[in-house]
Amino acid sequence: MTIKRLIEKLKSFTKHLKQEFEVYRLVLKHPKTPWLAKVFLGLAIGYLLLPFDLIPDFIPVLGQLDDVVIIPILVYIALLFIPKDVIQSCREQMRANLL
Repeated sequence: MTIKRLIEKLKSFTKHLKQEFEVYRLVLKHPKTPWLAKVFLGLAIGYLLLPFDLIPDFIPVLGQLDDVVIIPILVYIALLFIPKDVIQSCREQMRANLL
């Protein structure tokens, strides 16, 4: 794989990630989002922004993997509680804002 292709993939992934964060921000503000889902999304965002980790980064492998494992699990649990129509409506709103 060439460096140029790798950079393009990384840019694409970053763009997708930014769009997902925008969708989650809209989901948090949506009136039909259950409070429990808001708690789990808030925990995921809070853990991401915390200056420390539950498992310190100096512990080999586990220290780096905790962010990669804990945050997606919290987001996944939150998404289980959110009605599909709320997520779809927020995705459509995000796409409309991009145009």
